[in-house]
Amino acid sequence: MSIYNILDGLSDGLSHFSGPSRVALIICLEKNGPFYILDPQNLLDGHQPRLKDLFQTFHEAVSDILLPEFAPVEDPQLAGLISYGGSCTTLPFQMWFTEEYPDICSKGPILRWLEYAATQLCAEFSQDAGLRNDTSSYVLQGYAQHAIRDYIIDKRSEALGMDTYLRIYPTLNAILGISNTREEGAWPRGKIAFVEPRLLQHVHFQASFPRMEQPLLVNLRHCRKTLQAVENSERFLISDGCTLAGVASGELPPGSIIATFEGNHGMVSLDGELICSFASGNFLATNRRPNLVQLEEALLESSLTPKQQHSIFQHTTQVVIQARERKHGCTLVLDLNTIPRNIAGQTLQTPLDLSMPENIDIACSLAKVDGALHISKSSTLLGFACLLDGRTVPGENRARGARFNSALRFTAMHKNIIAIVVSSDRPVSVIQHGVELTAQCRWKPISYISTPPLLENWLEE
Repeated sequence: MSIYNILDGLSDGLSHFSGPSRVALIICLEKNGPFYILDPQNLLDGHQPRLKDLFQTFHEAVSDILLPEFAPVEDPQLAGLISYGGSCTTLPFQMWFTEEYPDICSKGPILRWLEYAATQLCAEFSQDAGLRNDTSSYVLQGYAQHAIRDYIIDKRSEALGMDTYLRIYPTLNAILGISNTREEGAWPRGKIAFVEPRLLQHVHFQASFPRMEQPLLVNLRHCRKTLQAVENSERFLISDGCTLAGVASGELPPGSIIATFEGNHGMVSLDGELICSFASGNFLATNRRPNLVQLEEALLESSLTPKQQHSIFQHTTQVVIQARERKHGCTLVLDLNTIPRNIAGQTLQTPLDLSMPENIDIACSLAKVDGALHISKSSTLLGFACLLDGRTVPGENRARGARFNSALRFTAMHKNIIAIVVSSDRPVSVIQHGVELTAQCRWKPISYISTPPLLENWLEE
């Protein structure tokens, strides 16, 4: 039961951090024993050929001399999945898998999350205490901040060595605290760079504060007010993890953590690598860019040339990003016909070439008007405020609103049309042939069966 508790807690925690997340586990409970697979949500379906090839590798990992402490094993590198596994004396082999979404900032925190699940399972098999079964699940559900902290510490240790003094937990707490502190009703904007204390001498300060008058990081209101000094500029505040030391610009020392506040959300990066985002008092895996993988696949299957596919995808993405960040809904109709269809709406006397930046800005503004943008396969804007009609089709959902359902009906009636619907609360839907390509299938909840199937039998099914 402890295995299923950890599986359940891990799936729930990752779902809050990076989106609905399935989790699977391949495990061997004793040396030279059989391998079992726990995949209650069918995450590994379709990966059987690759897992068959790896089956012998798994056996070799178990036959190696087991170390007293947990030892990682090689990543099997399955497409679209993040995996982590290892062995210990009490548990010869385990390999955890979860989904890798295209919009995650970094795999690092998720790998640390899987690592913690693996070490917890080893610990549970090393003792008979029943209390730990429940606590492991609860800890894994809320492990986001710990996983980010673990990954940041690992990366900073690589860059600076083990002797570092910047405290990560207080830094992350301050980032969340400042992000939720408004000043005269306005959300915070600007950057704070958290620098290793011994490297402050390498920072190019434009204005520094006397040591005894530096705002304490725990004083969120004071820090939020000071952040106004770097709004809408290339400057940033400098912190040593305890106080704000001043205002600086230019290059930062290695191991510096940058929190970028962008209103009611923001990003955390380390030495140029995006680690995570934050919003509403939580850290998240998403980079906040729209997930348009299904659109890209639909364009690849179309008759467009590679150049046309690239152009229309890039320009569509720009409009979608602007609509999401401005929090207004819109619909884009990509007309892939050689002769574009006539769609009721406001047509343009001269179509706008969206490869020109000024025309993209106009298109983003016109997207605010009720109705859809009509875009040709040559990436020109033909019209706006277009009305999409059609007959009732299966799959309509009144909860999704008129914009979504109109796109379903219109694409069901007309060939070579792709509709992208951006909701005001940021979700993006790609629709073709009256079907939402971005729809997520509901998977069955984890079932607590007494004996999981043998991996060998599962591979032969």
